[in-house]
Amino acid sequence: MKSITANDCMIHFNELCYKSLNEHIKNNNFSKIFILVDTNTHSYCLPLFLEKLETNSVIEIIEIEEGEINKNIDTCVGVWNSLSELDADRKSLLINVGGGVVTDLGGFVASTFKRGIAYINVPTSLLSMVDASVGGKTGVDLGNLKNQIGVISNPNMVLIDTAYLKTLPQNQMRSGLAEMLKHGLIISEDYWNKFRYLSQLKMDDLDDLIYESVLIKKVVVDEDPFENGLRKTLNYGHTLGHAIESYFLTNPHKTSLLHGEAIAIGIVLASYISTQLVGFPEENTNDIKQLFGGYYGKVEIKESDYSPIIELLKYDKKNNHGNINFVLLEAIGKPKIDCLVDESIIIDSFKYYSS
Repeated sequence: MKSITANDCMIHFNELCYKSLNEHIKNNNFSKIFILVDTNTHSYCLPLFLEKLETNSVIEIIEIEEGEINKNIDTCVGVWNSLSELDADRKSLLINVGGGVVTDLGGFVASTFKRGIAYINVPTSLLSMVDASVGGKTGVDLGNLKNQIGVISNPNMVLIDTAYLKTLPQNQMRSGLAEMLKHGLIISEDYWNKFRYLSQLKMDDLDDLIYESVLIKKVVVDEDPFENGLRKTLNYGHTLGHAIESYFLTNPHKTSLLHGEAIAIGIVLASYISTQLVGFPEENTNDIKQLFGGYYGKVEIKESDYSPIIELLKYDKKNNHGNINFVLLEAIGKPKIDCLVDESIIIDSFKYYSS
């Protein structure tokens, strides 16, 4: 697979990853190398990564707790303190080996430590490969509010080695799949249709789909790096999806959802709303509901949950001038941004999902 350039960041795949990494380290006089992992990737992914790393530089490992609940400023403070105590300076390199939590948080830590040190992302989950790997979004949650604190800052490079996917449980694979399905819905009906027979695909087919998904996001981000227009389309399903994820994360009576599991619900809801407001064909919405139901099952959302979830919408980052802005679909591959939606239609979308 050929490497991809996205806004001056090189994205390398599989066999090219470590050759490019080792050349980069050799050609730059990094004072020290730090590797950020979580408790899972420390056990399952770091040994594979260290086998491929060729350097005589001093390497320090920094570990954080796994999970979205730890993607916060307190964790950042812990990593900043570790960097400081281990004598990191502005010529240090931080390598983030993990899923979206590690790459988002690690990128933010690197971008702000001593006003910015170099960093490299090594996404190890399907979600982080197809989503967090491209676009330079870094950041952390503010309480239960998703990604409220952060900056846009590109890593030196991104290394996508699909061998790490062998360490993932099925629910994590499904979580990443939701973002790939979204890419098809907003950009390409041909790409969307490739997921109808997912059980028949081989690992090489998955590699090709990942590559295509990264290319789709790269094209969007290159045209609109700061999310003033086209890049907003990548938020399809995320307005309600993020609110649902936040609500389930902090409600003691709910089981937390993975990001992709919540986005899958959000996509079904957004498809129903699209049918009601912008003419998205009803048969497409029913098809989406059936396909996502087959992959993700159905999560119980009670009527008593509607109001607190809708209340969380006001914190969505796409909002402006007090308006809650949705991305909707007029057709597969034809998104429409900055759509206003009445609360009554949102409630109807929940009832449609649950029916």
